[in-house]
Amino acid sequence: MKKYLLLITKSPHHPNTKKALIFAKQQLAQGTPVLVFFYADGAYIANRLMWQTADVENIQTAWIELAKKYGLKLPVCVSTALARGITDVQNAQRHGLLGDNLHPDFELVGLADLAMQLDDDTQLQQF
Repeated sequence: MKKYLLLITKSPHHPNTKKALIFAKQQLAQGTPVLVFFYADGAYIANRLMWQTADVENIQTAWIELAKKYGLKLPVCVSTALARGITDVQNAQRHGLLGDNLHPDFELVGLADLAMQLDDDTQLQQF
């Protein structure tokens, strides 16, 4: 069965990030399996301290709601997250950082997790 792996590489405010969310909603509504992976500036979406004005959709909240509705995981590349100041408790302690800010619905993972999701039935879409 065909499935999509969405590689989210743009910041929360970039138009492609919203396009990725719309694409994921469309595919999931049609019954097509979707996996996501947040990489590079896409890691900013996992920052639990990110605040958004009321007149702009909170892309983080939208991804969390979609993940809960369809049982999706929200993996974030640990290296690119740390390079952007986003960390969980374990990595903060390991690297001597003064706190954590990873939203609990997201998970820091290695880049190998991305590779393991790819197979012959998976189409990679970068946003």
